[in-house]
Amino acid sequence: MIDYPLLSALLAPLLLPLAVYTRTVTPKLPEPEGARSGRIGNHPKGSEEGALSLMVLGDSAAAGVGVAHQSQALSGQLVSGLSENILIEWHLEAESGLRSAQVLERLEKMTPFKVDVVVVSLGVNDVTGGVSAKNWIRNLVQIRAILVEAFSAQQVIFSSVPPMGAFPALPQPLRWYLGKKAALFNQHLRALAQTQHDLCYLGVDFPTGAEYIASDGFHPSHVAYAHWSRLVVHEIENGYFARAE
Repeated sequence: MIDYPLLSALLAPLLLPLAVYTRTVTPKLPEPEGARSGRIGNHPKGSEEGALSLMVLGDSAAAGVGVAHQSQALSGQLVSGLSENILIEWHLEAESGLRSAQVLERLEKMTPFKVDVVVVSLGVNDVTGGVSAKNWIRNLVQIRAILVEAFSAQQVIFSSVPPMGAFPALPQPLRWYLGKKAALFNQHLRALAQTQHDLCYLGVDFPTGAEYIASDGFHPSHVAYAHWSRLVVHEIENGYFARAE
């Protein structure tokens, strides 16, 4: 097992200048335009009974950076995929650059509302920001507790940290190092999910083709968001809806 504190200290003289350079030259894509909450779909029985309340929570990927409009992003494609046969009330609570500690702080300050399913995208900024896997998991445990206890969430889906070792925007050896750390985060997240029946680890294995990456070489493209949303829909259908039957 890699000793990350020791490795970080040894590689710091090389990695820090690369990180600064990468931040400087990587294009800063904006969050897409479009609605961040809404109500869409129809219940087959013509009533609101059985409507799904959905929240997408997290960082720039949750916010849809990499596409021009929210309809192409995770929230838009997810709602589109779910709303064919059911009424959806959805909320997007995400912002570029957020780490797990900042999302936790925001949840603690929010006025709770009922939500059935929460899809969470967090980890990239913790990885690049030097947060340890232990502290990241500690924050996720608290995030899950607030979502379940205060927001009444029945299913919390934590998407895996993306394969940062394949991000074209990251030069080597920074790409290798962040990729290994992202994999370690996922290992801890997968173990955490096995301890809670309402928590799901969603492994999102994005293909490495150029069509799956945005123009900044860092964020998902609309093709990647479509792939991601299909995996989430499948998880909700086999999780939340399966338990409700």
